[in-house]
Amino acid sequence: MNTIENLIEQCQDSLLHRDVKNLGFTVNLHNTALQLDAGFPVKPFERTLKPQLEQILRQQYPTQSCSVNFQSNIRAHRTQMAGKGLRGVKNVIAVASGKGGVGKSTVAVNLATALAKAGARVGILDADIYGPSIPMMLGEHAPVQTLDDRYVPVTVHGIQAMSIGYLTHDDQALIWRGPMLAKALIQMLDITLWDELDYLFIDLPPGTGDIQLSLVQKIPLTGAIVVTTPQNVATLDAQKAIKMFEHTHIEVLGIIENMSMHVCGACGHEEAIFGEGGAKKLSEQSLIPLLGQLPLDSQIREQSDQGIPPALSDNAQWANPWMKAALTLSIILAQKPLNYADKFPNIVVE
Repeated sequence: MNTIENLIEQCQDSLLHRDVKNLGFTVNLHNTALQLDAGFPVKPFERTLKPQLEQILRQQYPTQSCSVNFQSNIRAHRTQMAGKGLRGVKNVIAVASGKGGVGKSTVAVNLATALAKAGARVGILDADIYGPSIPMMLGEHAPVQTLDDRYVPVTVHGIQAMSIGYLTHDDQALIWRGPMLAKALIQMLDITLWDELDYLFIDLPPGTGDIQLSLVQKIPLTGAIVVTTPQNVATLDAQKAIKMFEHTHIEVLGIIENMSMHVCGACGHEEAIFGEGGAKKLSEQSLIPLLGQLPLDSQIREQSDQGIPPALSDNAQWANPWMKAALTLSIILAQKPLNYADKFPNIVVE
């Protein structure tokens, strides 16, 4: 016979189709008060799971008052630099691709806004100095403010954003060489006044050259995401990005396949115009989770051009694929070793 604890753990979320135990919740039942704790954002799960859990408690305790509470406690996880982290940020996640044109910036923006919508404190750094697109995608072009010689990130759509696009004019060309570029990016990252972020996404420049390598070697990263499209040429380049992170001892938390299916705006017909199965095969070969397969939809392009990330849409068809990928990422990250560096006092030898 199922105990009430078993019934609670078997409740299934309708978004990821995983039960309470599989999602990684810690369950505490005290009399008729149920508490569920997690190391990831919980708002979407609260909406889908709370009615089921309340029903279980009412059936078990029909004459008593019952309560169900969700609590998110997002922790700092270990980086590739032992004992190091970024000031004001718990977890730094690089978003990379082996080549341009796969929608990496679109993925970074929508993952960030989805996690903010789910209840986390999130930021994004646009590290593509030659082609900064984050200001356009977020629909915010106002210059950043400064406070005590530090940049105050622009806050838009619930996330904190920083980009070279906020520091230069639209028609201003940058002709910096690689070493100067990497130095400028790291300085911009360091002097930005990030306000207690759970996650900071860094939208890396496309490719796997000296600039990308310099950045991932000098920034304390909790992990990375590799973005690809289904066709072979894209997955081959994605493999190069995975190898770059392997060589720098940075864990790739997941792969995202963008433009997986084309959705016809007239009839809704789905067609794999770029092929199919590429990211799944890469995931299986590299033993890296496939976080999501995102559609190629004209509505996504139109909303992005207008500065409205589709992840914020009330239309589940557009928003849910991004939310599923973002929540899957946060759940995977919550299972990783913690970073206790800031819990210990500085040791002074006299």
